[in-house]
Amino acid sequence: MGAPVTIALDAMGGDHGPSVVIPAAAIALVRHPDLHFLLVGDAARIEPVLAAHPALAAKSTVIHTDVAVAMDAKPSQALRKGRWRSSMWLALEAVRDARAEAAVSAGNTGALMAMAKFCLKTIQGIDRPAIAAIWPTVDAECIVLDVGANVGAEARQLVEFALMGAAMARALFGLERPSVGLLNIGVEEIKGLDQIREAAAVLKDAPLPMRYHGFVEGDDVGQGVVDVVVTDGYTGNVALKTAEGTAKQIGQYLRAAMGRSLLARLGAVLAQGAFRALRDKLDPRQLNGGIFLGLNGIVVKSHGGTDATGFASAIDLAYDMASSGVVKRLASDVAGFHAKLELEGAA
Repeated sequence: MGAPVTIALDAMGGDHGPSVVIPAAAIALVRHPDLHFLLVGDAARIEPVLAAHPALAAKSTVIHTDVAVAMDAKPSQALRKGRWRSSMWLALEAVRDARAEAAVSAGNTGALMAMAKFCLKTIQGIDRPAIAAIWPTVDAECIVLDVGANVGAEARQLVEFALMGAAMARALFGLERPSVGLLNIGVEEIKGLDQIREAAAVLKDAPLPMRYHGFVEGDDVGQGVVDVVVTDGYTGNVALKTAEGTAKQIGQYLRAAMGRSLLARLGAVLAQGAFRALRDKLDPRQLNGGIFLGLNGIVVKSHGGTDATGFASAIDLAYDMASSGVVKRLASDVAGFHAKLELEGAA
C-alpha cells in the first residue's frame, strides 16, 4: 500500500447523486485500500447511504452543502451562482487547496469545465484544457482527446493536446515515447484542414517526448494504430458518441439473433463465456470517465447517467492519474516545448 490518496467526490452530481456515488466509492475502496474520500454534498442524503458501507465511512469525510449545480444549468450561470457553495465547486476547491489529489463529478459537463478552469487555472503554456477519454482497441486501449471541451482547435492547441495526451499515456500505460496521430479525413499529407496540417508540421519536426505517427483515420482508432489520437472537441465528441451507440447497436443485434430460434438459444448457452468477454469489452462503464487535461489539478468527469460500476471506473482513473504525478510531468513537458520554440525562434 502506497501513500494515502484523497479524492473529492461531488456526491450530488449526475442523475442519481449519493445513491450511485457512495456505492461506487465503496467499490473503488476495495480496489485501492489507500484511498480516502471527501464526500461533498447534502449530508442528510449522504449519511443514510454511507451508513450501509462502514468500511467506506471510516475512510471518508463528509463536507456538507445543500447547493448543487443543475444538469441543465448554463456554464456561465453555474459559475456565477454556484461558485462558492455548490458541491461541484467545493470538490474542485479541495484540489486547489491540496486537501485532495483529484476531484470526480458526474455533474453538468459545461459547468464543471467552467468552474475547473476558474478554480484551478490552466498550466502555464497551455491555452485551453481538453477532455481525454480512454478508448478500447483491438488489443488494449488508446487515449483520444479532445472529446468535448473545445468545439474547434487551432494548430498550436492541437500540438498542446498531443503533449497532454502523451503525458497521460506515459502515466497510465507506462510508455516512454507514446505514438501520437492526428485524426484526419485521410493519411496523405495534402489532406485535411489548414490547422491540422500546420500542427502536423510542428509535431513532425519538434523534438518532443513522443513518437509522431502522422495522420490517422476514424477506423484506425479502434485498431490501436497509435497510443494517442488528437482531434478537436467537436469531432472527438461525435466520434465518441458514435462509437458508444455502435457498441449498443451490436449488443442489441446479438441479443436479437441469439433469441431467434431454439438452436440459436442453445448456441448462445454454449458460447456464453465468449459473449461475456465481448460484453465486458464493449461495456462503456469499464472505461467511464473523461479527464480534464491541462489544469493545475486532476478533474475527472463521469457520465451523468452511469451506475455505481461506471462511477467506480471514473474514481479508478482519478486514482491512477493522481498516483502517477501526471500534472507535474505535463507542466515539465509544456515548459520544455515552449523553451525549444523560443530558442528556434531566436535562431
